[in-house]
Amino acid sequence: MSDAIAGTGDAPGTGSGPEAGAPLPPIRLERWTVTSGSNVNSRAAVVLHAGRHDWKASAEGNGAVDALLRAVDKALADVLGGHPVLIAYDVHALAEGPDAEGRVTVRIAPPAAAQGARSDGRYTGEVASTNIVAASVEAYVDALNAMLDDPSWAGAAEAAGSRRGRGRGAEPGGGAGAEFDDDARPIDTTEWFNL
Repeated sequence: MSDAIAGTGDAPGTGSGPEAGAPLPPIRLERWTVTSGSNVNSRAAVVLHAGRHDWKASAEGNGAVDALLRAVDKALADVLGGHPVLIAYDVHALAEGPDAEGRVTVRIAPPAAAQGARSDGRYTGEVASTNIVAASVEAYVDALNAMLDDPSWAGAAEAAGSRRGRGRGAEPGGGAGAEFDDDARPIDTTEWFNL
């Protein structure tokens, strides 16, 4: 069973920096956005990038973090062949006060549909930041990168991107991928405070 922590060098190929000789992570979180509130469903959108391929998706969830993780899962469904199993999600304050960083640790297992060597393993991502929402989605992507760095997952992101026929440098309209809802009514959250 593989047990890797992304970015710590605890497993082969997961070290960081040029001195570790590790490859760049296969998936990079390029940008994200989330809206959340007390009387609305949280909604998130993500853009992920690997090599010449981009993946976009939006999703709703039970809170900002859940919506972001669901959007990542939706964007990478073709890469992963399903949704990874979230085993643990922990947030720990690294100091006291409003400007203190928190460390988010995310632990995942491969999707239930994974077969053979891809169905085994536990993968961990950790990120520290003053923004816990950002640290949460980044730690999740780090855990996914640790999983995709496992030899059994070699080439999964590139193969899925090639099947879709979309990517950087590709012609517009070159395939069907997840898309943002361009017709959605803009939400002016400042109106909520004028009740």
